[in-house]
This record gives sequence, structure tokens and C-alpha cells, in this order.
Amino acid sequence: MSFDTLGLAPSLLSAVLKAGFTEPTSVQAAAIPKALAGHDLMVSSQTGSGKTAAFMLPALNRISHMPPNKGSGVQVLVLTPTRELAMQVADATKQYGAHLRDLRTAVVVGGMPYGAQLKALSRRVDVLVATPGRLIDHLQAKRVNLSTVHTLVLDEADRMLDMGFIEDIETIVSRTPEDRQTLLFSATLDGTIARLAAKMMRDPQQIEISGHKQKHSNITQSLLYADDNGHKMRLLDHLLRDSNLDQAIVFTSTKRGADDLADRLADQGFAAAALHGDMNQRQRTRTLGMLQKGKLRILVATDVAARGIDVQGISHAFNYDLPMQAEDYVHRIGRTGRAGRSGLAYTLATHSERHKVRRIEHFIGQPIPAEVIEGLEPKKTARPTYTDRKGSGGKKFGSRGGFGGKPGFGGGKPSYGRKPEGDRAPYGDKPAFGGKPRFADKPAYEGRPARSERAFGDKPAFGDRSPRSERAGQGDRPAYAGRPARDDRPAFGDRPARAARPEFAHKGPKPAGRPAARPGFSSGKPTSTRGKSAARRSEFA
Repeated sequence: MSFDTLGLAPSLLSAVLKAGFTEPTSVQAAAIPKALAGHDLMVSSQTGSGKTAAFMLPALNRISHMPPNKGSGVQVLVLTPTRELAMQVADATKQYGAHLRDLRTAVVVGGMPYGAQLKALSRRVDVLVATPGRLIDHLQAKRVNLSTVHTLVLDEADRMLDMGFIEDIETIVSRTPEDRQTLLFSATLDGTIARLAAKMMRDPQQIEISGHKQKHSNITQSLLYADDNGHKMRLLDHLLRDSNLDQAIVFTSTKRGADDLADRLADQGFAAAALHGDMNQRQRTRTLGMLQKGKLRILVATDVAARGIDVQGISHAFNYDLPMQAEDYVHRIGRTGRAGRSGLAYTLATHSERHKVRRIEHFIGQPIPAEVIEGLEPKKTARPTYTDRKGSGGKKFGSRGGFGGKPGFGGGKPSYGRKPEGDRAPYGDKPAFGGKPRFADKPAYEGRPARSERAFGDKPAFGDRSPRSERAGQGDRPAYAGRPARDDRPAFGDRPARAARPEFAHKGPKPAGRPAARPGFSSGKPTSTRGKSAARRSEFA
């Protein structure tokens, strides 16, 4: 298939051929005809597959058949997650539309001065490429008119949602006409992406060129385990000195880590520089320019900053820090092997990061081959982290005498310490536990009848028992320590006061002049007599 068969305008065909493209890629061949027919599209395709041309060529083809835009409204709006990707889309637009008469393209991104953007927005704009945050600023200031947009493109929509642009995107989409054409490109087409598409698209057609499990067949992936960060740095130093390395990109998880690693590599003699979100646009443009001109051999970058980098000279990609999301691994290694070239991707991981490796392997659907460099072997051998999950549910519970086919649980094999069913004695004939006689066979206990001969049923019920005083032996109990029986004791109220009782006579009368109450005590308040002497207790009687 060639571009001539896709139905593009002659002016676009000539520009494409001049750029050196002869045959469309898989995503271009599948998306361009449907986009030209006016359908809304949800496209999932790998990084570096030519998706920029897949959505920009149909949009420019529509502009070529329309009368010149003499107003100030925007015709094509492209939203991207990062500045670098926006710049890349703008450059491709100028290249594809080189033969279109008076095509005007503007870029609105954060980190750039407002002056140049205000000047561009004050004139006619045919194609506007923007990041959501900065475009919201211009919308609130009423500098942009989106009521004339006929084509809306969401490039790398999954990354924009991960960066928290969902509300900005919804606000921007609400400012565009409802009859617009919407083209959505994303690494995945499920979850939040599907819900977003349901809100803003009209009967979209889904195109999935290759799932994440079949991506990057032209990239050789390798996994190396390190004992610690020092060991990991020695591995990276060895790999970067490969004579076959043209240019490399090294990924870190933090901005500070990118700066530190770039400084260490520069100290070791490498032509290295960092790229991350804290750098202003002038610094980022300068760094990317040096990389494209070959003045930089190693670029140390974070995930967000690396989006949109399209440098064909990158032959190696290194995961110095493992990504937090498995999807980012696919985008990282996609920075190499661009435009059909082959590439190498190395992942450096410690043993404590095996769970992250397992998550990545199950996401891409294949194991990452583990390698060992002679002289830099890890002290500990790591077990494989990938297991094929296909067919795991074929075995039934207890089918081989155990759970999931394992013997010893759930059937087939007898349990430990148990006799086979045929050799067991009936339950009633089983001997007593430990050889002891059963309850019914126990002899009498010190003259008591056996348990089976006791007359439990002759004992009167609780409600039918006689009063305590009439029970045998209750009233005939002898006095305790010389005291009369309970029935012969005087009533509590008839007992003499303690001071007049004979056992307290030796204490004598209360000394004269002693206060009736202790200072601080209220005479009308009852006070505890615990712990007081007999004389003192009489004061509180």
C-alpha cells in the first residue's frame, strides 16, 4: 500500500513524498481512511509508529478542501501532555502542510513567554497545538476562540489523564462545537479513557494496531540485577562504554536523581546532560538541540520530559530507576528503535524491586531475559518473576486428591495418621481415648454408685426444694468457736452499742478535752471509720 491509495489531496502527497515517506505505517493505513470519512476514532498504537501523521494528514486534508480561514477562530486543535511533544507535532504539521497556501500554526505551552503566544493568537490560527494548562489560561482571558474547531485531537490521552488534566480537558472540550470530529490516541483504550471517550465522542470506531504485549519487536530487552546502588552504577558505566552505542537515554524516577546522575556521568568523562520538568523551555530546547546534533551522547531524563523525544540516533535506552507504572516502561523503551530501526533496552533492578519487574512482565505479556555481565555478577541469584497465566484454571478442585491438583488436600490421598475407610472400626466400638475406660464403665468413686446407676432423675427440681431452715442438718449445726447457732443469735437491731460491749471495756472512757470531730470534718457528713481506733470510732457512732 502507498499513500496514493489513501485518498489524500495532491498537495499533501507531494509534501509526504518530499519528507521521504513512501509507504504508510500500520496505524496510518488503518486510521487515515476512516478519519477522512469523518468518523470519530479511538486509536491505540505503539510509540514511534507514525501516529502524528495518522491524525494530522486527515485534518490538513479537510483544511485543503475548505475556503481560506479569514476569521480568528481555530480549525484544528491538538492537545498534548508535554511541551516537547507539542513542539514535535507543530514541526510535523509544518512539514506535511508545506504546500498548503498560507497555513498558520501556533504553539501554546507552559514554560514559554506569553508575549510570543499572545502575538500568535492575535492573528488567524489554522492549527493550534497546546498543552491543557496553558490553553486554559488563554481561554479564561478570552484570547482563543474554539467555536470554529472542526477537528479535535487528543494525543497521548492516557498520559494527560495521569498528569491530572481531566478537568482541563473537559473544560476545553465544552468550548468546541458538538459536531466536531474527535480523534483520540492512547496507549490503552480501557478504564478512564473509555469513560472519557463516552462523554466527548459520537459512535467512535476503535482501532488497536498492536496491544502492549506485541509492542517493540525490534527492540532487544535485557534485565540485570544489582546488589545495591553502587553495583548498579558500575553496571551502567560498563554498558555505556559499549562501542556499538551511538546515543543513549537513561531514565530516572525523580528530577533530582536526573541531575545527580548526569553530573556523575559527566565527571566520568561522558557527554551527558539532564532533562526534566524543572528546567525552563530555553534550557530544554538547548539540550534537545545538542542531542539532535550529536553533541550529547547520553541524555538523563524523567518520564514526563522524555515524552515527545524523537531522535533517531538513540540506540540504547536504560531504566536506571524502574517506572512506577508498567505502561511507562513501554514508552521508555520506545525512545529507541525509532522509524523501524533496531534498539537495545536495559533494565537495572535490585532484588527488592522484583515485584516491579513482575508487574512489567505481566503487562507486556512476556519475560524480560535476565543477563549477567562477567566480573559484575550479583551476589544473589534472582528467581524468575514471570509465569504464564494461560490455562491456570484448567484443573478442578480435588481432581488429583488436592487443591489445584496437589496431592494431600481434598480427596484422593488419605490424610496423615488416618486408617483407610475399610479398616476403621465402627464408631460405637472404638476404645476409649488413651486406653481409659468410657464413662459408662467407670467404677464407683469412693463409695458413690457408678455414673450409670445414679438417680439423677430423683433429685427434686429447684422450685420444689424445701426452705433452707427445714432442710436436714441446717438447724442442727453446732456453734462456731463457742458462738451460738445462727437461729439463737439476737437480732441485729437489738445488739448493744460497741462502747457498752464487754470486749471494749478495757479501752476506758474518752479522754477529756478531745474535740468531738477532727478539723476539716463536717459534723453533718458521714465519714468512714475504717482504720480508726475504738475510742476514735465512738466519735462517729
